[in-house]
Amino acid sequence: MPDVQTLVNDFLNQLKKRDASKIEGSQATAKLTAELLRSVISQQRVPHTNQATALINAVRAVGEQLIAANPVELAVGNIVRRVLHIIREEDLSLATAAMDGLGVSAASDDEDDAERDENPVLSAAAVAAAARSTLRPPSLQTLLEDTSDSAAPPHTSSSGGESDGRSRSVEKGSRGRKLKHDVIEAVNELIQDISTCYEQIAEQAVEHIHHNEVILTLGSSKTVLEFLYAAKEKQRSFKVFVAEGAPRYQGHLLAKELAARGLQTTVITDSAVFAMISRVNMVIVGAHAVMANGGVIAPVGLNMVALAAQRHAVPFVVLAGSHKLCPLYPHNPEVLLNELRSPSELLDFGEFSDCMDSASGAGSLHVVNPTFDYVPPKLVSLFITDTGGHNPSYMYRLIADYYSADDLVVKRRPTTGS
Repeated sequence: MPDVQTLVNDFLNQLKKRDASKIEGSQATAKLTAELLRSVISQQRVPHTNQATALINAVRAVGEQLIAANPVELAVGNIVRRVLHIIREEDLSLATAAMDGLGVSAASDDEDDAERDENPVLSAAAVAAAARSTLRPPSLQTLLEDTSDSAAPPHTSSSGGESDGRSRSVEKGSRGRKLKHDVIEAVNELIQDISTCYEQIAEQAVEHIHHNEVILTLGSSKTVLEFLYAAKEKQRSFKVFVAEGAPRYQGHLLAKELAARGLQTTVITDSAVFAMISRVNMVIVGAHAVMANGGVIAPVGLNMVALAAQRHAVPFVVLAGSHKLCPLYPHNPEVLLNELRSPSELLDFGEFSDCMDSASGAGSLHVVNPTFDYVPPKLVSLFITDTGGHNPSYMYRLIADYYSADDLVVKRRPTTGS
């Protein structure tokens, strides 16, 4: 197995260079991040006590580097926080099982002190988390997990006369291996969910797209492509207007893919959105990230489309996998809402070289080429994720099931200098 630090350095270089040839979109970035953190966890040695703390510190150390390498790719931070949440949840599950075992043994034996020595020592964080969980209202996902856990045979603590230090160390070591095993299994499930998010979202297309409708989208999104194609596969007949998404014209690529799959597709300019919106039944777009308040960081131009949809009472639907759900708010200093791309996408430097030369004495020409827009939640009608459709006001509750409050801020490494 390759060294973890080598894997980390390779992925850091890809993030810093925005290597599109190897990382295409947020889904691929999220999946690679989860796979890297799985390697970090599998090769991390855990002590006899505070195993969860050791894993959390290892993941957080790597996560700080990944987030700092490309702050605008919020999917990286999302996955780092998801994995931290998984570690805490698995540690809490083992702690709860150990506490149950302590209660059973105390009722059946009078020698409490000896049995307390034989059972694994629980970390203070795990005990506190267990106490908090009794006060927190359970979510549907938690209830389902509890039901499945209750069906498993109860754990019985080993009873024997010998309570020597070697047996206790073996027991603690086995609990550490159990924690790592459970965490890795949960991360594997996370990777599987990321890999199948397109299919899970596309399965819901038939519920939202009907015959003879006109759908408007902007730019290129694989999630939107699979969603529209899934509706066609269910014998839905509809038309698609694709705004080209200048200056990178990703809409041309989406329109070509849709036409190749047999959908009736029309390409329009971005400036024609307001002129065409009155003919549209629904706007369906992808997202770069979904914030905790229900706001959307999306490709540039989508705020204009959302305003046009609101003006004409057209539903504005956002498709996003759960790896794009960010627990931060837009005003958080950790959130980088935008980045500027090269001016060469807008202008030919050869033709405008005189205007850009400040030494000529003429007025200078500046070019601003932002990558993203921010769409406030009031302009969004519905979110469709791999867990179903949700109103913008419900997103904060959905996000709360994926992240721990202790992990919302993953500090960046300080910049070098005095």
